Amino acid sequence: MRSRYTAFALGDARYLLQTWHPTTAPTTLDLDDALRWERLEIVRVEAGEADDRRGIVEFRAHWRDTRSGERGALHEVSRFRRAAGRWFYLDG
Repeated sequence: MRSRYTAFALGDARYLLQTWHPTTAPTTLDLDDALRWERLEIVRVEAGEADDRRGIVEFRAHWRDTRSGERGALHEVSRFRRAAGRWFYLDG
């Protein structure tokens, strides 16, 4: 989860697509350059340990729009699945 948040903050759409499970991944991803991701707050984690195949992360990602100055937070419960030794984002 933290690596995907960092990819959003850096505008790294390629990494985001690479870590998205193929069954739910979009074909393209357009990121808004005006959004600045300022802080990640992990609310809850279920499973996701070394021996688990699935995990859930509830988080709040705080953002600021550089055009308007508006601030907000994306609150999501994300599901992840491990395949071939790597974690992939399923959905949220």
